[in-house]
Amino acid sequence: MIRPLFLCHGGPTLAVENNEYTSFLKELGKKIRPRAIVVFTAHWESEVTTISSIDGTYDMIYDFYGFPKELYSIKYNAKGSEEIALRIGKMLKSHNIESRLDAQRGLDHGTWDILYLMYPEANIPVVQVSVNPFLPMDKQYKIGEAIRELGQEDILVIGSGSTVHNLATINWEAYQAEGWAVEFDDWLCSKVKNVDKNALFSYRSLAPNAKRAVPREEHIVPLFIAMGSGNGNQPELLHRSYGYGTLSYICFQF
Repeated sequence: MIRPLFLCHGGPTLAVENNEYTSFLKELGKKIRPRAIVVFTAHWESEVTTISSIDGTYDMIYDFYGFPKELYSIKYNAKGSEEIALRIGKMLKSHNIESRLDAQRGLDHGTWDILYLMYPEANIPVVQVSVNPFLPMDKQYKIGEAIRELGQEDILVIGSGSTVHNLATINWEAYQAEGWAVEFDDWLCSKVKNVDKNALFSYRSLAPNAKRAVPREEHIVPLFIAMGSGNGNQPELLHRSYGYGTLSYICFQF
């Protein structure tokens, strides 16, 4: 069985950086060898859960502007899996969750940024899934619950997003994390490790600095989906560090 992960995908530059978190991701990829990967990415939003469904190689999406030219030349030539996409759709339907398939969309940096570091060979099929940031957190959790069986089939489910994700507060020169960001993550990590779902579902009103840490919820939604897709194991915080003062680099395994 392969346990699901929540991974902060950082900024687009993560793929070419050399730091504590990138080293962690490279080692993590050596330890976990799935037969396929399913990524719920914060950079693909849709009202209805949408599942990439191709067997060929994905196109690349460079969904960022003003970064170094080398980032726009990165290629992650992963292939998809129509079979697994259909399986996910059936699992969601069995839980009365509407979904649809998409045969056109490429990989966004919420997906390739982390997989480029974890699985540089790009030889594992990838299925990308959208998120709806406007659903309440208990509904996000239920999307994860619907696909719990994937872990038993050696398919790695990844929720790719961030905990603290406020681009207006990033300091490109900072070497230490801001106290308010740490305080928010302290609360969040404690509740995740204690499986306090009631508090987590109401994090917006309970967590310190929540609105500053999460001005918009698309990046935290993948945490709840990944958590829901766990099979009752005790959540483990595998990594926690920060970049640029307020950008969280956190990995949970469920």
